[in-house]
Amino acid sequence: MTTGNAVHVAVGVVRDGDGNILITKRLAHAHQGGLWEFPGGKLEAEETVFQALRRELREEVGIEICNATPLIKIHHRYPDLRVLLDVWQVKQFSGEATACEGQAMHWVAPHRLSEYAFPAANRPIINAARLPDRYAILEGDSTAQVLDNLGKIIQNKISLLQLRIKSLPATEIDATYQAVLSACRHKNIRLLINSDLPISEATADGIHLSSHALMARRSRPRHHDWVAASCHNQRELQHAENIGVDFVVLAPILATPTHPGAAPLGWERMMKLVEQAKLPVFALGGLRLEDMEKVIHAGGQGVAGISAFL
Repeated sequence: MTTGNAVHVAVGVVRDGDGNILITKRLAHAHQGGLWEFPGGKLEAEETVFQALRRELREEVGIEICNATPLIKIHHRYPDLRVLLDVWQVKQFSGEATACEGQAMHWVAPHRLSEYAFPAANRPIINAARLPDRYAILEGDSTAQVLDNLGKIIQNKISLLQLRIKSLPATEIDATYQAVLSACRHKNIRLLINSDLPISEATADGIHLSSHALMARRSRPRHHDWVAASCHNQRELQHAENIGVDFVVLAPILATPTHPGAAPLGWERMMKLVEQAKLPVFALGGLRLEDMEKVIHAGGQGVAGISAFL
């Protein structure tokens, strides 16, 4: 099925009970043949995305979807083809995955997906598949408060964290960072350092660019596993995509007391901005975990927050 002259494709990120993700190899004669992909296929006339995904996974790998939720939409233009990849996350299914069409097939740990050759349009899907639906921002006015907040965040089973301790006395920043880093390593939490902090990010898992730092850059920061950025409008989102940022935080979605002068984007505007983005987008600003379903419905990766996880 074509959508505005783009081929509309339903794609499944299928996880087993251990969190491994199913990938298959495209047959040699197919478009982008010989590369790995997430299973799925074109929508037929009058099919919904979910109906197409259920049919394609049944035909390709012999499983029956029990539950699936939207993950990300990717518009991509190849030299010879435009595609809309409508990606859903499948965590519950029945049956045992089988290569029904004779294709190669593997279950792969999320962190190993980058070791496989995928079509160019799949890079944001890989990032979305590797990211959780919660992104906590750690702040505090003292080392004691930062560590207390970290303890609460850990209790909420957060696996992705940004350290943003701008209000901490300069003399406490390094020691606080080392304490947070040690705790994150112990709990297997990925730690990103806010770009405004006067510390080296070399030992962390990545960097989170403020919107000002993002717009000042002309290329992706080097030597980081993860590069994230804060965005507030289409221009910043486009620049993040252009320099190869892995994911962004879009804010503010709703009114928030921490930024009383900032006009909230609202759900409709968020949905339009996310629809145009080619990378995972976390929503921030006035949100609670109870808003997760709305965020996912709007196309977001999940909820980012400070107080939401305390």
